Amino acid sequence: MKYVVVSGGVISGIGKGVIASSTGLLLKTLGARVTSIKIDPYLNVDAGTMAPTEHGEVFVLNDGGEADLDLGNYERYLGVTLGRDNNITTGKIYSHCITKERRGDYLGRTVQIVPHLTDAIQEWIERVARTAVDESNEKPDVCVIELGGTLGDIESAPFVEALRQLRRRAGKDNFVQIHVSLVPVIGDELKTKPTQQAIRDARSAGMSPDLIACRCERPLDRATTDKIAMFCQVEPEQVIGVHNVSSTYHVPLLLEKQGFLHVLSDLLKIQGVEIPQSLVAKGQSTWKQWKALTTSQEHVFDTVEIALVGKYVSLHDSYLSVIKSLEHAAMASRKKLNIIWVDASHLEHSARAENPQEYHAAWHALTTAHGILVPGGFGTRGTEGMMLAAEWARTKKVPYLGICLGMQIAVIEYARHVCGLEGANSVELDERTPHPMIVFMPEIDKVNLGGTMRLGARPTIFQEGSEWSKLRALYGLDRTSVDERHRHRYEVNPEYIDRLQEAGLHFIGKDDKGERMEIVELKDHPWFVGVQFHPEYLSRVLAPSKPFLGFVSAAAGIFDEVMKVSQANEADKLANGVDNIII
Repeated sequence: MKYVVVSGGVISGIGKGVIASSTGLLLKTLGARVTSIKIDPYLNVDAGTMAPTEHGEVFVLNDGGEADLDLGNYERYLGVTLGRDNNITTGKIYSHCITKERRGDYLGRTVQIVPHLTDAIQEWIERVARTAVDESNEKPDVCVIELGGTLGDIESAPFVEALRQLRRRAGKDNFVQIHVSLVPVIGDELKTKPTQQAIRDARSAGMSPDLIACRCERPLDRATTDKIAMFCQVEPEQVIGVHNVSSTYHVPLLLEKQGFLHVLSDLLKIQGVEIPQSLVAKGQSTWKQWKALTTSQEHVFDTVEIALVGKYVSLHDSYLSVIKSLEHAAMASRKKLNIIWVDASHLEHSARAENPQEYHAAWHALTTAHGILVPGGFGTRGTEGMMLAAEWARTKKVPYLGICLGMQIAVIEYARHVCGLEGANSVELDERTPHPMIVFMPEIDKVNLGGTMRLGARPTIFQEGSEWSKLRALYGLDRTSVDERHRHRYEVNPEYIDRLQEAGLHFIGKDDKGERMEIVELKDHPWFVGVQFHPEYLSRVLAPSKPFLGFVSAAAGIFDEVMKVSQANEADKLANGVDNIII
């Protein structure tokens, strides 16, 4: 097994996740089988209970694991399916070691950070790195590990020591460290001192960076590259400039242009790994599609404007997978994407008196957008504004996509204004509502919040008579079900389903028992779809999520055209017996 460790210095949020994902993607162009691990030094067991406005979105995996958003980057770039064990946290490791101690596995010895904790980290990495990550059941050749946080932080010390030992354990030519550092521009000069100090700090902690990825506003000049190489004791070709680009999808191209893959494969001796020629051809085909699609966006000028009506809009990373899914769909539709961020609470009538400027700005953004998206969320704040947005989309025939809470909002709005159920609401938002349209799922733990929701990949069964559905047509009319990932505690109240459907709100998808509502859609509308699941978690650059593709193409006014292309692609896949889109 070969390992690539991506660490960061100087500041946090420097782009380690994108560089780690890009590294894995480039290795796949050589035919290497790649998996990924994210190490988060925080004490939380997982990201499930963390506030999105502080940490960004919670990414849900197939097995129901709630993880850091970087695992979403890995899946989108590498086309792999990861699990909860691919995200290691301090909380998980300590819990693992304490469980062993309570069981008596340490045979009475004093349990210490070194060797017990560091051994547990290495054993966890080795176990996960050797686990198959795709349907072919092939074992990975390379594991890309991202060390979260900033090197030198006190909480990351055990992981740094474990990785230092792992280098020795892996053996020669099987371990490469990429250290991502900041090269700021002061005046008009690129400053190398922060990077020099960051490399010194890494070495003092026992880490020895083999490649230095320099994050900067503009391309590195030769003099700066040579200076960093000299003071950091690496060769100039081991210094890679990662300057700001128009899209993160261009980062792999930027790395490739600088010979990054050649240097990396030489350090890892990838040439000595036995790789089937079919995987090499597949990797090269994917890379060709990636370059063609991402570079073609530079020549697209028509814009589609999407109003994202949410409650966590102060931190855009709260909706990272939603953003990426919109980008994938826009690229497939050959449109430039413009996301208009609308704080749902600014749409509410109470906001008119409190802050009329924000109120009118929010309504102007909503009413001029080509499409309206209401994503998931928790709590009461902004939900009345979301209902107003759903009502506008429904009555004005503006394409609408509701995800999780967004679907529930659409159901409540329809119950109030079409079915005449005054005071209809969710019990999450109003426990005393006379018409509880949305209720707690009976199996949900109402006390312990972490990991107790309905989580992970679950089937949605298309209902008889739903052949008219635009969304079903995009998935493929020959398909009777789809598997998508879930994260929710509430569901549509089954007692109101018949009344809603009689009034024209169609539940075209239900769970495998036919009890839980999964997809809602309106017939006489350009695109009005709500899904209880989170389709954003499975969207890929070369294979956009179907609900997002339908929504964006409808907003752009080209749904029929995109539908034909999508159906032709599905027919081609069936004819060839393979899925030629692998990301």
